[in-house]
Amino acid sequence: MSSAAEQEAVADARAAASDAVTGVRPRTPGVPLWPGASTPLGARFRVGPDGVAGTNFALWAGGAEAVDLCLFDERGRETRARLTELTHEIWHGFVPGVMPGQRYGYRVHGRWDPWTGARWNPAKLLLDPYARAVDGDFTLPPEVYGHVRDWPQQQVADTVRDDRDSAPHVPKGVVVHDDDDWSDDRRPKTPWADTVLYELHVRGFTMRHPDVPPELRGTYAGLAHPAAVAHLVRLGVTAVELLPVHQFAHEDHLLRRGLKNYWGYNSIGYFAPHAGYASAGTAGGQVGEFKRMVRALHAAGIEVILDVVYNHTAEAGEYGPTLSLKGVDNRGYYRLQSDPRRYADYTGCGNTLHVVQPHVLRLITDSLRYWVTEMGVDGFRFDLAAALARSMHDVDMLSPFLAVIAQDPVLRRVKLIAEPWDVGSGGYQVGAFPPLWTEWNDRYRDTVRDFWRHALPDVREMGYRLSGSSDLYAWGGRRPYASVNFVTAHDGFTLRDLVSYERKHNEANGEGNRDGTDDNRAWNGGTEGETDDPRVLALRRRQLRNLLTTLLLSTGVPMLVAGDELGRTQGGNNNAYCQDNEISWLDWSLLDDPAWRALTDLTARLVHLRHQHPVLRRRAFFSGRPHSADGLRDLAWFTARGTEMTEHDWYAPAATLGMYLSGRDIPGRDDHGAPITDDSFLAVLHAGDRPVDFALPGPPWADHYEVVVDTSQESPPATPPTLRAGTTVTVPARSVLLLRVTD
Repeated sequence: MSSAAEQEAVADARAAASDAVTGVRPRTPGVPLWPGASTPLGARFRVGPDGVAGTNFALWAGGAEAVDLCLFDERGRETRARLTELTHEIWHGFVPGVMPGQRYGYRVHGRWDPWTGARWNPAKLLLDPYARAVDGDFTLPPEVYGHVRDWPQQQVADTVRDDRDSAPHVPKGVVVHDDDDWSDDRRPKTPWADTVLYELHVRGFTMRHPDVPPELRGTYAGLAHPAAVAHLVRLGVTAVELLPVHQFAHEDHLLRRGLKNYWGYNSIGYFAPHAGYASAGTAGGQVGEFKRMVRALHAAGIEVILDVVYNHTAEAGEYGPTLSLKGVDNRGYYRLQSDPRRYADYTGCGNTLHVVQPHVLRLITDSLRYWVTEMGVDGFRFDLAAALARSMHDVDMLSPFLAVIAQDPVLRRVKLIAEPWDVGSGGYQVGAFPPLWTEWNDRYRDTVRDFWRHALPDVREMGYRLSGSSDLYAWGGRRPYASVNFVTAHDGFTLRDLVSYERKHNEANGEGNRDGTDDNRAWNGGTEGETDDPRVLALRRRQLRNLLTTLLLSTGVPMLVAGDELGRTQGGNNNAYCQDNEISWLDWSLLDDPAWRALTDLTARLVHLRHQHPVLRRRAFFSGRPHSADGLRDLAWFTARGTEMTEHDWYAPAATLGMYLSGRDIPGRDDHGAPITDDSFLAVLHAGDRPVDFALPGPPWADHYEVVVDTSQESPPATPPTLRAGTTVTVPARSVLLLRVTD
């Protein structure tokens, strides 16, 4: 007997023994199964050179003893075919006649021994990790758990196997045929320095949009609708950063409370666009709908960046459900503790993918390349990226994941954004990621919030954050655009809530207001929550203008959050991850209020000002040194006295800071090789609760200034005033004055 035949016989014997225990037996009535190919992984429809159409199925299942391919008809009836071909731990076979739209899953046989980390259970139907579309919802009844969930001794419940069939209760993969070459698409390819990010939720952005047809609201098609795209174009943003659109599942504790996972940071299908966001149905139509959305955004000059969650999956820890990877090869896919029954959890979600394993790394990189080459996306924001950068235990900037990304000819060319932390020891890595990567800069967020609530002990930190955070990123060839600057994100208060609440109000989440951070760095203007007091409302709107102006004038890449420009509120909920309702959805009726419409106008004006002036989006850090005989520098800092900041001034408490940006000599060349020059600007930021007299610097800095932005005013003046250098201007309390040098 050949070694291959011996291997097959042993596998069949082991599978038969497993079947005898579980009562699950393969049935292959009328299912022709050819050997097929071990690559590519997943279910790939093809027409062979002999003209026979069908689908090749390939699943990596290291350590498994047998794999059953399970095909489902429209009535949910299951037919099984045992995959007998095994190449390098990949089980594969070609089934002629299986066409796009076919629903399928796998049952994987092997040992049940949670004490050693082995959790194979063929009674559980598993989602293909490479499934390109998913049909159905995860409802998490007891049958979908590999262990007996209601075992009397809860402390060992995860060690007792549950032999009930999960197939009626779990979604199925869908065979998808994809022959789109994207030849008619034009990617914007916006340089990092010119990028303005806009974080949005596919569903929440259009659920209440009056100009999007009701049947399209909350979908990929809704986001592609001209009314939705028009708002993005009006703002001038260059990229949307979509909250997770990989297929995800809702956690059991939320379902039991009648809630859902709204944000989607609970992935279970890394190749499948989330079916719940599709208007075209879930039998594969979601794939084409997603592509049409990308094309529509590209046509408007807007890039598409996906927020991706490769650090953990929806299968949680040892007491979580068995949906996919846990049943394919638990020990191969997840990091386990020294006690292999338990999971290493660097994510706070129960498990962590074992990215140093070659097959796990392949899963992630295959997924990333798929979204770029076949779905048209332009980049990724990696949730808890430090967890991906861990080698065996510690975060390692030479880790396999980062090394593979750096040399991959597809992935190294797209936008890469790290959330540079996880919840494990040593997980905070802001400023540490290598070139090619940009990072969410939470130190920018905290500093700007503290400055505008007048809580900074001095202004040193503010100076760094306004000028590109050179203290964090000026190493290894990194540039100012390594810093993604943000004041708000999906996680935390909205911008309006940041100036309306000082305490979280998360009662609707059903967790006794214990969830969500207590470190909000917020200031409510003297009244907690909504109010009719015109004085407080005026102050809050001014603070909103201050925060937006600061963000869009800062060096680095600004990130806006969808709805902040409208005055969106979540009623003080700073952890609305489970609120798929009006708490989280954008309220477009706010534009009917002149005050909020004025805020939107200001946001658009600031974004367009940024696009017009390269001095506001520098590609290199400031030097702070004179560039000419007159002593003019590319960056200078001023006190309210009109004098340059001294070392003592940086360390003294201060509410006022003047920042001068010179456009005379900007590093770099334009596309035609010419030097880049621009206007020069003076920004005066004043966080004090009383007006301040500010002496405008004279030559060589300027002879005259023109007021461009004054956040003390609801709307810009019809004729911007001109001010003579050397004169003193009164800057109102809590306001920003942006002045352009006119000669």
